[in-house]
Amino acid sequence: MLEIRDAVAVITGGASGIGLVTAKYWAASGGKVVIADLPGAALEKAAEELGGDAVAVACDVTKEEDNERLAKAALEAFGGIHLVAPFAGIIKDGLFLAPDRSTGKVKGKMSLQQFTTVVDVNLTGVFLTVRECAEQMINCGCRGLICLISSTGSLGTAGQINYSATKAGISVMPKVITAEFFRRGVADRIRCVAVAPGYVATAILEGMDQKALGKILGNVPIGRLIDPQEVASLVGELYKNEALAGDVYYIHGGLRLGSKG
Repeated sequence: MLEIRDAVAVITGGASGIGLVTAKYWAASGGKVVIADLPGAALEKAAEELGGDAVAVACDVTKEEDNERLAKAALEAFGGIHLVAPFAGIIKDGLFLAPDRSTGKVKGKMSLQQFTTVVDVNLTGVFLTVRECAEQMINCGCRGLICLISSTGSLGTAGQINYSATKAGISVMPKVITAEFFRRGVADRIRCVAVAPGYVATAILEGMDQKALGKILGNVPIGRLIDPQEVASLVGELYKNEALAGDVYYIHGGLRLGSKG
């Protein structure tokens, strides 16, 4: 079993949402944290909340050089990397094609920009962050975990062909990375998994129309949204338990998906 105390976590999307909650969980457990996000007041505020054993790095995860700088910043600040949590992500929802109900003709479609922007952040950004941080983990002889964040959206959600495609892509990464590390003799010390949350109590969901929220909760057997702290706790347990590798771990309260996604 690994210990979080004094272990170094690199968390993208660390200025808000699940990323920030995970960073706070890690710091409260005695770990050291490097949070990365786009530059701005939110990143500065998050760093202040985390205190002395945290470093904030302005980072656009779609840029190769930013991810290189992020990995090096973790080494310079704390001497190693033990958890890589590339949690930066965006949504740009819309229908793939939108036929008009009365005419039957297509009146709208998802733009290329809507699709590629989400792919760039949610998939390419994850690839770059993991590649750069894992390289440093291997070279420095660190022991730890790459923890990706997928989603129940990976199973297919209407209006999210861009987002669902990225999360489905992330869902296969733990198997691929684990297989490659196994071939190269490093899978015993650097594992890869993914967590796949359902509907989480973030500002977006909590601020939505209560009737619409009620419909969502009608498909969740536990009858409530997932607390971000519960996701962070799962990440911590996956890190500590070295028997867990190469798989996706759902945390969705027993969510039942209907035939319309």
